[in-house]
Amino acid sequence: MREAGRFLRTSTVGGLVMLAATIIALIWANSPWQGGYQALFGWKIGPSALDLNMSLQKWISDGLLAIFFFVVGLELKRELVVGQLRNPKLAILPVFAAIGGMVIPGLIGWGFSRGVAGAEQAWAVPLATDIAFAVAVLAIVASNLPSGVRIFLLSVAVVDDLGAIMIIAIVFTTDVGWVDLAIAAALLVVYAVLQKLRFQGPLSTLVYVPLGLAVWFFIHAGGIHATIAGVALGLLTRVKSVEGEEHAPAVRLEHRIQPISAGFVVPLFALAAAGITVNAQELSAIFSSPMSIGIILGLVVGKPIGVLLGSFIAVKSRLARLPVGVRWGEIASIGMLAGIGFTVSLLIGELAFDDEELLATGKMAVLVASFIASVLGAIIVKMRDRAHADNVVDS
Repeated sequence: MREAGRFLRTSTVGGLVMLAATIIALIWANSPWQGGYQALFGWKIGPSALDLNMSLQKWISDGLLAIFFFVVGLELKRELVVGQLRNPKLAILPVFAAIGGMVIPGLIGWGFSRGVAGAEQAWAVPLATDIAFAVAVLAIVASNLPSGVRIFLLSVAVVDDLGAIMIIAIVFTTDVGWVDLAIAAALLVVYAVLQKLRFQGPLSTLVYVPLGLAVWFFIHAGGIHATIAGVALGLLTRVKSVEGEEHAPAVRLEHRIQPISAGFVVPLFALAAAGITVNAQELSAIFSSPMSIGIILGLVVGKPIGVLLGSFIAVKSRLARLPVGVRWGEIASIGMLAGIGFTVSLLIGELAFDDEELLATGKMAVLVASFIASVLGAIIVKMRDRAHADNVVDS
């Protein structure tokens, strides 16, 4: 088991497992057994009294995926406190990049969907970046890039998704449960205090696990995408060890949960999310609809331009600087990977379109755009990776 855990901690292995799950999902959803796929992930389970009678797919994307976001939050917290992002000029760079990576795609999406009946809110679809898929592609094709590149991608994607979740809350959520969100905030304060007081030991799991589940439940009940609970808990976890402590809680938890996230949660999420039916009619429709063209251009063109532009403004205004060893070529490659929208883009699509035909076209546009961004991003990243490898050899 220890060897398996060590094996799954490598980003490349996790990325390959996720890619395999994605391919299986696409084949399964377009095979004669597609009915079984739809029945399995459409199967509703959970107590209706707590408003948790959700499909298996939603349990995976809203529930299990919170574990992945918790690991992301732990990694970001570590970088913010003791890693590269502890420098404010490095921490602010991905914020500007993420803002640019939302504004430009949003403008492109708005420009193309304007006047299309039923697509008034399509501008929001290309705003988001799929962290899991983007990191997986980076892990598969890059082995020589500076660590700052991965941290930059993680930071951009987290800020990006937080912004997209805020858009969902403001634009698409008509019934926000403020009381539920207030309870969730109070529970997060309790978690932060317990971390500050260094509450740990054999019984701490019996406190932290129910507390984390309660935070997730009340955020979900409040109408906000529940995976935000994972990020919040991760960012509140203590990252500095104290006297007599071999490792801080953030380090211990990341070490234990990372194999579960990489080997089970993320591949299962890919299996549930990637099963989109592909047919010639829908493929032809996306290239004749201004709305779908706007989504594709927003993700494939708008994202890299926005990330580059936001980063350029931050650096030239001297509010931020590039990480050591990271050049504008790496920023451009990350911008391309940020065009992998997928999960949150599909979620926004579900909320943005009432018409089933528009929804199908929008989903197909997200799938095509994410595929193009994955391929182009992988090519650009690989080129930068080889350039770094050559520089190491020459030196």
